[in-house]
Amino acid sequence: MKNILQPLTLGGLTFSSRAAMAPVTRSRAGEGGVPTALNAEYYMQRATAGLIVSEATNVSPDSAAFELAPGIHSEAQVAGWERVAAAVHSRGGKIFMQLWHGGRVGSYALLDGRQPLSPSGFNDDLAMLQVYGALRNGYYTRLAASPSRAMTVAEIHAAVAEFRTGAANAVRAGLDGVEIHAANGYLPQQFLSPHVNRRSDEFGGSVENRARFLRLVLEAVLEELPAQRVGVRISPYALYNNALDERADDTYAYVLRMLDGYGIGYVHGADTNAWGGASDMARLLELIRANYGGVVIANAGLSPEQAEDLLARGSADMVAFGRQFIANPDLVERIACNGPYNTPDPATFYGGGARGYTDYPAL
Repeated sequence: MKNILQPLTLGGLTFSSRAAMAPVTRSRAGEGGVPTALNAEYYMQRATAGLIVSEATNVSPDSAAFELAPGIHSEAQVAGWERVAAAVHSRGGKIFMQLWHGGRVGSYALLDGRQPLSPSGFNDDLAMLQVYGALRNGYYTRLAASPSRAMTVAEIHAAVAEFRTGAANAVRAGLDGVEIHAANGYLPQQFLSPHVNRRSDEFGGSVENRARFLRLVLEAVLEELPAQRVGVRISPYALYNNALDERADDTYAYVLRMLDGYGIGYVHGADTNAWGGASDMARLLELIRANYGGVVIANAGLSPEQAEDLLARGSADMVAFGRQFIANPDLVERIACNGPYNTPDPATFYGGGARGYTDYPAL
């Protein structure tokens, strides 16, 4: 049997395979960021994944990088996610929620006129920030990012509390665990980045200070879930959203040892630069393995064959597929019989309705 089809046990859960569904933003939540019956159907179709990591889910009204993304900070949103979790569990699936705060990656147009929040109000690179919204005709397009303002210490602690509430709400909604989104240039990675984080207080400067926000978020989340039901996604070398770090190896060696010390369930390594054809996967997995002893999930637009090779060599314990799961709801079954695979339609990745969302055929 292929390595990718072998089960994996973590935190009292048994994942049926090592093919995870990556947290893919689809921007189809209902009014107020509430998951709908259509969202439940989408996730249920993909419940044969070993693990589903939900699309990035806003923990705060101050997080809005993509319009029509779901949230987990209101009672209506919790009720919507209850429907999703029940649908996945009805097919024997497992689902973790990815907890998300976009920080400075946002626009006043998506925040009811408010400025995005950031570690230090660095705004010299707004053209590099990826913010998206829906047009009246239903199509999705990139928006101009708005200048952010530096968070006060009180606002930093409030954001930490929002992650804790998000984790508690995910548990109430019946999800199996959570993943903290500390990748792709969003708020936790903004604090880690010396390029973006120019604070001179206890949240800036040294790597210990820059990692303090993520540490506090993790400790808050661990008050709501056991460590083995918590994952963290990182992208040390990502150019996406410009949260740069010239000493990323040193920064993330510290971060990974910190995560290892808390005994979290997994680290999800995102090779975000691979989207543009410049893969850092080998370097990324080597960094993770050298500093963290738990389960490693690899994500980088990998083919099933590449995933099998990583698993066979022990470089990763699980591989997350994004676009492959978008187009192939029964991806695990297709991997088992070596395809064929549906081709994803990029025009329907974001926004819209059932087309390009729940209408991809199964075998």
